[in-house]
Amino acid sequence: MKIFYLIIFLSSFSLIAQQGQIKWTSFEDAIKKYQQQPKEIFIDVYTDWCGWCKKMDQSTFADKEVADYINNNFYAVKLDAEMKREIFMNDDTLRFVKFGRSGAHELALRLLGGKMSYPSYVILDEKLGIKKLIKGYKSKFQLFQSIEAKLN
Repeated sequence: MKIFYLIIFLSSFSLIAQQGQIKWTSFEDAIKKYQQQPKEIFIDVYTDWCGWCKKMDQSTFADKEVADYINNNFYAVKLDAEMKREIFMNDDTLRFVKFGRSGAHELALRLLGGKMSYPSYVILDEKLGIKKLIKGYKSKFQLFQSIEAKLN
């Protein structure tokens, strides 16, 4: 019987923890969802080696209020600026391109206007145009101020 209660407790804890998580998706999936129901897209442009990107994941993006706001108002995309996988968009194929010391994905290059800085966040409006470009680590309050969200 104790094991039963332990399982119930752990299951409920898991559900509570998930409520404060951003529902990240791929760029392609966000576009599919957008085509069914237009909504702004929030894109976190990061790299695996970026320390400030990891800090954003552990602090700001882990905050329940931030997660709830992003989930309710955007399709949320995590975009690795150095990924090698191709992205197909309309009749275009976007790829990783070499330049400088390593390179970057063409989608990241386009979104950031070739000025690669991590972390960066791009908000696409309901017509898929760039509405806002935000650069650097942001606390919860700085992020909300940058995207002009209101705190509860």
